[in-house]
Formats: sequence, C-alpha cells, structure tokens
Amino acid sequence: MVVVHTQPSTSEVKHKKNRRKLSKKPARTAPAEGAEDHDMDEPSSASASAESQQQHENAQNGQDDDIIIDTDPSAPSQSAAPAFPPLPASAQKATLKSEMRRIPIPPHRMTPLKKDWVNIFSPLTEILQLQVRMNVQRKCVEIRTSKHTTDIGAIQKGADFVKAYALGFDVNDAIALLRLDDLYLDSFEIKDVKTLHGDHLSRAIGRIAGQDGKTKFTIENASRTRIVLADTKIHILGSFQNIKIARDAIVSLILGSPPGKVYAGLRTVSARMRQRAL
Repeated sequence: MVVVHTQPSTSEVKHKKNRRKLSKKPARTAPAEGAEDHDMDEPSSASASAESQQQHENAQNGQDDDIIIDTDPSAPSQSAAPAFPPLPASAQKATLKSEMRRIPIPPHRMTPLKKDWVNIFSPLTEILQLQVRMNVQRKCVEIRTSKHTTDIGAIQKGADFVKAYALGFDVNDAIALLRLDDLYLDSFEIKDVKTLHGDHLSRAIGRIAGQDGKTKFTIENASRTRIVLADTKIHILGSFQNIKIARDAIVSLILGSPPGKVYAGLRTVSARMRQRAL
C-alpha cells in the first residue's frame, strides 16, 4: 500500500496566511468628530493665545506711552483756552478801504431826497466820516469808507440811516440810528397778517391810521417808536422790545379789534414799562 503525501499549493497557503494576517489586524475605526476638532483646535488655540499675549503686551506699551504723555510737563493742557493776539490797527484800516454800499431810492422819494440832501449827507460825513454821493441815473445813494473812518460799523449805520429815509421816516427820526446802537427797522405787510381785499383792506388801513392819524400817533407815543404807513406796507423804527409792542397793537387792529380795546392794552403796557424803568 502506497501512501502519497500531497502538499498544499503555495497559493492557497499564501492566501490563508494573508487571511490570518488580515484577521489579526485591528479594525480601523473612524476617529470621533470631537477628537478631530480637538486636534485641529490645538494649533489654533496656541496661535490665539500667542496673539492675545501680543495684544496684552501692546496694550501695556500703549498705557505706558499714555502715562508718559500725561506726565509730560511740556505738553499743553486740553482745557486751556487758545490765546489769540489782538488784531493790529493797520489790519482794521485795511478792511475799511474797500467797503462800499449802494442804497436804492424809490422814485417817489427822489424829490424829498434832493430837498433834504444837506441834512442827509452832513451827519454821514461829520459823525461817521464817510464819503457820500447821490447817483441820479441809478436812483441810489452810494456811501463808502475813507481813511478818516474809525468805526468799523460806520458804513452799516450809514446804510441803515439812508434806508430809513428811503422808507419814509423823517430825517430827525432816522438820525437816531446814527447816535444809538439799539435801534432797528422792522417792515411787514397787511397780507402777512391776514389776506384782505377791497373795502376790507381799506377799512383795516383806516383802523391803523385812525381819524387824522390819531391811532397811529397813540401807538407811537405809547410804544416809543415811529411808524410809517405806506399803503399796505408798515415800517416801524425803534428798539426790539418797543417794536414788538407796536407790532402787536397793529396786528390786533388788522384782525378787527376796536381801537378802544387796543388803547386799553397800550395803557397797561405803558404803565408796566414805566414801572420797569423805575
């Protein structure tokens, strides 16, 4: 009896060995998401800590710089007001050389202007030291400063004086603008208060003027102002507070208040003004 020993093929053995080796290898499991995040966050956290340390150092350096600036005695204080040197007199005179004003004159005021011309240019030249001329072609009065002008607001006062005369005020009343500083001009129309037409507008003008100008004169004396009633336009010359008193009385008349009621209000206001003067 013959016994034959057969050897397994090398391919099968290798295959088995490979299978054993594969079975012995541990199964590779996917890493957890938290672990990946932790691994990835480790370098980022390190860089963030480095940046925060650098910022802390910069902040300390900035504080040191601020402390040095605050303790510097040569640095100017923030609360100190700036000091400006006074303007030299030569600079003020230089600004006055080129100033000029042209005041238009209405056609109906040209004839009175020619009659009162001596009384108009005399205060301008003597009091304010201005140069004045009448331009008949342009129908205006031109004033300008000269080398003798000392007041920087002289040309404005002169322009207000000529404008007041052009609006209809008397020369003696308008000249007060040159001597006093707290006088002003105020102008408004009847239609600014209430829109009136025809006979209603005529009656409103009559209520303001009164019989023979009695109402207008009463308002002027009570409020210490001067009033010019030119058709539907009303011009008031006086101080700020007195202009308000006269304007309120005129507005009441335009709106239809009887003159007696306006007189009573003016008496109350004038008595109050006398008490304040005392």
